[in-house]
Amino acid sequence: MQTLKKDERLRKKQIIDDLFSTGKTFHIYPFTVVWKNTEQNLKFPVQILFSVPKKKFRKAVDRNKIKRLLREAYRKNKDHLYKTLDKSENKCVFTIVYTANKILPYIEIEQKIISVLKRLIIEYEKNIG
Repeated sequence: MQTLKKDERLRKKQIIDDLFSTGKTFHIYPFTVVWKNTEQNLKFPVQILFSVPKKKFRKAVDRNKIKRLLREAYRKNKDHLYKTLDKSENKCVFTIVYTANKILPYIEIEQKIISVLKRLIIEYEKNIG
């Protein structure tokens, strides 16, 4: 299950706007995470959006590199989140916004993504239960 298909990525503008306007937020350096339960009919239990602000990284090459690193770290570690959401039969959409001012090494990004996913599970269970 270590893939990241197109349907797992958040693409619908209406859902993205709704997520940013009514979603819940938490911060784990170097990320800001905005998440929300959804009633949408999604193929996968989770849809995700990765964002790197142009204000902090002017070059598209740098933004794309960071997004590649984020996608890879998420792809390798999403199993636990999927198992939790499959049990409850709920759907979740969330975005990870990269807030650091420099490109961190992949190992550090992966460790932080793991902590983000653990925290997301905790937040999700707190709001559902």
